Formats: sequence, structure tokens, C-alpha cells
Amino acid sequence: MKFLAFIFLAVNFSFCNSLKNQSQHAVDPVNGSIKTGAEQTDKYLPYLKGKRVAIMANPTTIIGKTHLVDSLKTLGVNIVKVFGPEHGFRGNASAGAHVADETDPATGIPVISLYGKKNKPTREDLADVDVLIYDLQDVGCRFYTNINALARLMDACHENGKEMLILDRPNPNGYFVDGPVLDMKYKSGIGMFPIPIAHGLTVGEFAQMLNGEGWLPGKVKCTIRIIPVANYTHDMAYTLPVKPSPNLNTQQAIMLYPSTCLFEGIYLNHGRGTYFPFTIIGSPELKGKYEFSFTPTGIKGMAETPLFMDQVCYGLDLRNVDIEQLRKSKQININWIIELYKAHPYKEKFFDSKLSNQMGTIEKLVGSGLFRQQIIDGKSEKEIRDSWEPALSGYKEMRKKYLLYP
Repeated sequence: MKFLAFIFLAVNFSFCNSLKNQSQHAVDPVNGSIKTGAEQTDKYLPYLKGKRVAIMANPTTIIGKTHLVDSLKTLGVNIVKVFGPEHGFRGNASAGAHVADETDPATGIPVISLYGKKNKPTREDLADVDVLIYDLQDVGCRFYTNINALARLMDACHENGKEMLILDRPNPNGYFVDGPVLDMKYKSGIGMFPIPIAHGLTVGEFAQMLNGEGWLPGKVKCTIRIIPVANYTHDMAYTLPVKPSPNLNTQQAIMLYPSTCLFEGIYLNHGRGTYFPFTIIGSPELKGKYEFSFTPTGIKGMAETPLFMDQVCYGLDLRNVDIEQLRKSKQININWIIELYKAHPYKEKFFDSKLSNQMGTIEKLVGSGLFRQQIIDGKSEKEIRDSWEPALSGYKEMRKKYLLYP
């Protein structure tokens, strides 16, 4: 059945209700007694008193059902500006689309885009700021650009003598660490640091790693304060109350993302141009190989010109993959790439990034120069995984120094 038959409301079933408002002091029915850093206002409001505050924010920056900016304004915090990441402050920009500066119509606060003409605050931007709050939901992958934005903000804060307050949030993919550690000759905007695909850190822990490993320019250290998540461990399942970006619009997509984002570097559509991105994969050239089909279309704010637009694609439907089994494996799935490469009739096109016109080459996404040839040569999953060592084990050991949670 083609996905044109589905309607937008179909995506809503996969997300839980928003977290209970902090003032209710109730146990959340999905995420238990977990309390994000933002929700623990008693731990940071005294520090913000009398200070001029800037906030790096997007739609995930919430306390209960209310945006953090609105909550803090109500509590008397002097918010002088907001910095917006990829997709924008209100989250309505397509992936990769440049975002312009604006004035937030709801609050009148200036919003400075860090995903347009510049990617980090200038001295002028921070001149009237005493403390910068970072509160973005991350999904635990090297190629999810929020951690790059964090590093640039930390660098800017150091350069301008400002302190950063990090309101930590759970990592929904924090239960595992997997993938090749980035070979730095493939460093790019979708991979800036020598970490594996699934890094197993919250943003607070990653900030400590940035400082501790000397990964900021000049090996400087940013002064940071972290409000940790309460009642949280990395093994806990965490359902996001708000989609972290337009194309990660279901919990299934978020959990599959460490595996299926690799298809950004492959000549296949991975659900962009449907309301099920990162959970379906296909190509018109796989007709006759698979029964499942879907038709990508242009969707404003998600994918306006997707690969194979208005063409029927055939391939894999991963919307019902058992996430509990995935969690138990503690591994990304590379078998889907192995399977689809074997099935594809035009293998010379499979890794052609010029044809796919997507996020980047497979080398930049995987972080290794070996992966493409390993798939072409028919290497087994075990052989491919073995090539990720000893760097992966070395990262896991180094990571222990920066953990805030068991």
C-alpha cells in the first residue's frame, strides 16, 4: 500500500503524552520518575537571578508542556536572546536548510540563527549575555548535529569569558556504544570528533568529554555547570515527549536512527518525503525484489525534494521492528545495508553520493574508509565489526571518565 494513503495524524500515535508539569510532582506514566535538568528549576534559578541570559533552544526545550523560554520568563529570568540550531528555534525548517535571524512572535525575544550565515555566536552576540543555557534534546549519534553546535557554543563562551549552563536530558540511544570511531580524515559537518556512531553520552557528559579530551580549538576548556537528569541511568528506556527534529517524528524512527541514518549516504530513499522517515527504505530499482512499496512526495518542513520524488519505491518496512530486541543487541544494524546491496541490480549506483544528493558520503556517515569496500567485497557482519577494533574498545574505556550516570 502506498503511503499517499496515510494522513499526517498517523505519526502521532508513536509519541507519548508530554511530561507532567513539574509543579504537579507526579510520576510520568512512560518515563517514570526521571526529571530532566530543565525541570529541576530549584537547582538553577538562584544562579540565574540578576543575570542576562541567552538560551540555545528548539521545540524540545521544555518543562512539562511549556517551552523553557516561556517558563523562565514567567519566573522572572531576564532572557535577552535565543540562539537557534538546525531546523530553527520553533523547529519548522527542513533538514539542512539555512535558517534566518528573526524575532520570536510569541515573546518578542531576538532569535539568532546558528544554522545560516554563521554557526557560532560572535563577540557582539554575547556582549550583553552573562550566561548561556544549552538545552537541546540529543539522540546519541555522531551525525546528529546538536553536539557540534554544543562544541561551537562552548568555544564561543570560552573566547568571550562566559559560562555555560547545561540542562541535561536523557539520551534515548544511550543504552549502547557502537560503530567505528571516526577516522578524522573524514571529519565533516556530520562528524567532527573521534567518537563512534552511537556515542552513549548525554550532552552534559559529552561537554565534559570535549573539555577533558581537549577537543575544543586550541584545547581550551569552557567553564560549564551541568544540572544532571534525576533518577536516570543509561540503560533506562526513554520516550521523547517532543520530536527532536521534523524527520525524527516517531519513537521508532529515533531508535532506528543510529542504523538507518547511514542510508543518507546510499542511493536509496529512507523514508524522506513520507511521514515515516528512517523507518522505511526503498528504490524504484528494487521493483520485483520486494513487495512493500511507498511513494515519496515533497513535504514542507520535512523533505521538499526527496530522492525518487513521486516514484514508487520498493524495499524494507522497519516500522514494526522489535525495539526491545534492538536494545538487547546493543548494536547498530548493518545487515539492512548488506541485504539491500545484494538485492540492488545496479551496484555501481549504490554508494553514489552524487546521485543520492543526500547528507554526505558513506565514508563521512560511517566514519571509516573501509566500509564501502567491505560491503562490495561481501564481508560478513562479524568481519566488518572486527575492523572497528581496537578503537571502539578504547573509546568505551575513555568514555567512563565522563559519565554522570551509571
